Amino acid sequence: MLRRMSAALCGVAIVFACSVPMKATVKPRHVAIETQTHSEVTEPSPFVGAASTYNPFRPDPTAGGIQTASGENYDANSWTAAIQTKLRRFFGGVFCGKTYRPTFALVETAEKKAVVKINDVGPLKPGRIIDLNEQTMRYFDPTMLRGVIESVKVTPLPGENWIAGPV
Repeated sequence: MLRRMSAALCGVAIVFACSVPMKATVKPRHVAIETQTHSEVTEPSPFVGAASTYNPFRPDPTAGGIQTASGENYDANSWTAAIQTKLRRFFGGVFCGKTYRPTFALVETAEKKAVVKINDVGPLKPGRIIDLNEQTMRYFDPTMLRGVIESVKVTPLPGENWIAGPV
């Protein structure tokens, strides 16, 4: 009985330890206009990697379907993105249908910042952590010639009351 209890407590401790993200060492200085107060915002953990773009309406067999993981249809003119499937849990899980809750992230390059709504997930190519829709990619790469933007910092934003767009 005592052995089973110890094993159960150990299992709970392991699950809890694995589910807590590590603290960020770099703090974002400026965040987009938000409807939450500063005291409600916690220190999120940023992820650094490459960003690419996707549009299921363009001829590309790897672009996926028009419906996103959130249940919304892909909109090339919104400020949305798909996060790497392995990072899904840091962005609220990006669940489908009635269980979906808006999740937002701050995407930063050396020159620009934007808040995006994370409404999709994907098994992105190695090294890529986020797929930006066309509107968002055009902001970071107006010519749309780069294809991939290296060293993008993506920081999960707490809460659902963010305004997506450039910062």
